[in-house]
Amino acid sequence: MELAVIGKSEFVTGFRLAGIRKVYEVTDTPTTESAVKSVLEDKSIGILVMHNDDIGNLPEILRRNLNESVQPTVVALGGSGTGSMSLRDKIKQAVGVDLWK
Repeated sequence: MELAVIGKSEFVTGFRLAGIRKVYEVTDTPTTESAVKSVLEDKSIGILVMHNDDIGNLPEILRRNLNESVQPTVVALGGSGTGSMSLRDKIKQAVGVDLWK
């Protein structure tokens, strides 16, 4: 399973330097939507990393698809935190158990 990153240039640069191969550099909401749809269809991707603000700018149905997605599991970093579930909730959703208890 691979890791994919979607975001603006300043967000994806560090991931690219770390050797992540599936990096989708986007400039606006329409290109972000296209990249997200592409990642959701790619069964080789297990984890998708995005900036919280980019998730918040997506249409409601696509945000819902990301929040409910188990594969890939979406990890939202930075921003206001309004666009996605917490990492704790994502792990609970993926494994079915709350590991913090």
